[in-house]
Amino acid sequence: MTSRKHIHLIGICGTAMASLAGMLQAQGHRVTGSDTAAYPPMSTLLTSLGIPILEPYCEENLSPAPDLVLVGNAISRGNPELEVVLDRRIPMASMAAILHDEFLRHREALVVAGTHGKTTTTSMLAWMYEVAARENPALAPSFLIGGVAENFGTSFRVVPTRPFILEGDEYDTAFFDKGPKFLHYFPDSAILTHVEFDHADIYADLAAVKTAFKRLVNLVPRRGRIVAYDGSENVTECVANSFCKVERYGFASTSHWQLRDLRHDGGTSRWTLYRGGERFAELTLPMAGEHNALNASAAAALAAGEGLSAEAIEEAVRTFRSVKRRLEIRAEVAGVTVIDDFAHHPTAIRETLRALRESYPHRRLWAILEPRSNTLRRNVFELALVDSLSLADRVVIAGVFKSENIPAVDRLTPENIVAKLQLRKVNARTLPDADAILASIVPELAPGDIVAILSNGAFGSIYEKLPAALAGSGALSLTAGGQLSL
Repeated sequence: MTSRKHIHLIGICGTAMASLAGMLQAQGHRVTGSDTAAYPPMSTLLTSLGIPILEPYCEENLSPAPDLVLVGNAISRGNPELEVVLDRRIPMASMAAILHDEFLRHREALVVAGTHGKTTTTSMLAWMYEVAARENPALAPSFLIGGVAENFGTSFRVVPTRPFILEGDEYDTAFFDKGPKFLHYFPDSAILTHVEFDHADIYADLAAVKTAFKRLVNLVPRRGRIVAYDGSENVTECVANSFCKVERYGFASTSHWQLRDLRHDGGTSRWTLYRGGERFAELTLPMAGEHNALNASAAAALAAGEGLSAEAIEEAVRTFRSVKRRLEIRAEVAGVTVIDDFAHHPTAIRETLRALRESYPHRRLWAILEPRSNTLRRNVFELALVDSLSLADRVVIAGVFKSENIPAVDRLTPENIVAKLQLRKVNARTLPDADAILASIVPELAPGDIVAILSNGAFGSIYEKLPAALAGSGALSLTAGGQLSL
């Protein structure tokens, strides 16, 4: 698109859609978008860019007709704007296709994929390139991240250099393109973190998930590289037939990139990273959790293979500041710490709670869960969810988000989770919504408590309501903001 156009995004508050909106605006296009129930951090990002969010979806949002409409993957037939686009034959495309055609075609695409850890690992890799660019400006990265990277204060950037670092999402592309988004990106090199069954609304089983990742692996050219986690048989299967070099990372003695002597001190992790059996770097990360050390090691491995120095990588890891909604401190009120974490899968919940345990070993840990993602709303992960939540001292589960959209036979039943947790002597309960949860837990919260709110959505504004309720219940002070060193 060489001329300035009016581009409208249906579903603009999706993480990738909001970022793409900003990228298109930076190219000089007029950008508008629509959504429903907009919430931070992407609504905040769009507001800061001056991009209007039109609510709700309606025909008037497409008058006058834009030159191009981008259709988010959450948009389906019956959406009033989509129906107008089809009726009037307004040109339309998917986010992933436009991203490739407008931004990736003449750059080096470094794609971070996997069931878990994509956003954090992508942010780490981009920050490594940014630090290295202080010595070599040609390494300054463009990037697209599925969250707001704290080191950059944004989820995207486009600069004229070649490296483009982006998160590769295995979710489908659009109502007219049911393949994964990452198949549009044609990576020059890639990271593969984990492969597990996820997105039960679009994948029938684990075999279908693995097929998607195998297709991504098959796109990497012979000259490229894949950095792949060594602790997963599923990952091993997915990279088995790669045409390019594969470098494994993890704790196995046979791995090309091996973590040794990992230790945690409060919210800090330290370890030595070996490359081909030789010491490569001493890494200090201001985050707890084995999973975060693995994420940093994966990013370091790909960065080193692309020519970044060990010194630049060490500095980037040491100064990394995490991602919005990844163990983010939302408030501290009279000794109660309220943490926001983007929870979408039982494994991610488990690693979040493990990291909190490591950093706060003697404090009472609450897990407040909203089953909101298409994965968590289904009962296929019921037992795994029980295992993950049992790491908390107190568990509260809200009603299933938009439960009417999930067939009863497939729908998660919070009462079943609670009953199984109680058999394990975990104090657990289920309550219908955020307001009911607040009324129940606020009188019970005590100084020293850690409250982890687990949701990938707005969760009835509980992030704002809980600190306010604590302050109103006699707390002496309210200190908001900050990033937990996890």
